[in-house]
Amino acid sequence: MNGTQFVDAGVLRVGYVDHGDPSGQAVVLLHGFPYDAHAYDAVAPQLAAQGLRVIVPFLRGYGPTRFLSTATPRSGQQAALGADLLALLDALGIARAIVAGYDWGGRAACVVSALWPDRVRGLVSVNGYNLQDIAGSGKPALPEAEYRLWYQYYLHGERGRAGLASHRQAFCRLLWRLWSPTWAFSDAQYAQTAVAFDNPDFVDVVVHSYRHRFALVAGDPALEPLEQRLAARPGIAVPVITLVGTDDGVAGSDTSPPEAGRFTGRHVHRVVDGVGHNLPQEAPDAFAQAVRDVHGWT
Repeated sequence: MNGTQFVDAGVLRVGYVDHGDPSGQAVVLLHGFPYDAHAYDAVAPQLAAQGLRVIVPFLRGYGPTRFLSTATPRSGQQAALGADLLALLDALGIARAIVAGYDWGGRAACVVSALWPDRVRGLVSVNGYNLQDIAGSGKPALPEAEYRLWYQYYLHGERGRAGLASHRQAFCRLLWRLWSPTWAFSDAQYAQTAVAFDNPDFVDVVVHSYRHRFALVAGDPALEPLEQRLAARPGIAVPVITLVGTDDGVAGSDTSPPEAGRFTGRHVHRVVDGVGHNLPQEAPDAFAQAVRDVHGWT
């Protein structure tokens, strides 16, 4: 991505794009799986035009972001995503930020909002309270919800790992189609993001993420204290707007915010019609408005 900058943050050398006034209120926009920083190409300029400083990083395992050491476990667990975001704020000297994201990025934003609320002015989270209940992951959901998780179960086995490694472009494109059935994305749009999946750690991080959340593998020992704190299912007290698209192929037809009671501060939930899982790229105006509104509250 043109204009990509780099900073050493925690265990990573993070590639990120920095938009807007460096002295403005910081906003960090976080992408999910299987997407990348391009998900915010139409969101970031809107926010920068409002005087905000907008930072869009590539998560661990994506694009130009790299681990600093070969000894660091290639973990995709929720504590890792939260720790990466906190380390990025520290490395960039940002005392407090508005954090916003979806899927993996929404999880990182929720982790930091829950565990380090003094670092967060406000939160925008697609699909609600995005922290994983690993202890309860063995309890089956209704069949209607279970079948949408086929890709997670596929990655639980070595056949799935080999399939992702061999066919990552086709696999991720299929997920784009299934998760956003009404989004007519172009070949060029997909290709622009798909190069991020060539990261040498992509497969390991993705596979670990989908195994750890079901308690099938151990996490990074250095992150165990954070996982223990997250296991308590902490509330989120910062101001928050949650979003969900009516055509989200992962969430299904339920457009209510999951576990809304865990948001203990000001909370507004919005349903975005005709939009799938990749909400900021499909509905950039709605996503940008949510960030602007949270900024206005704070």
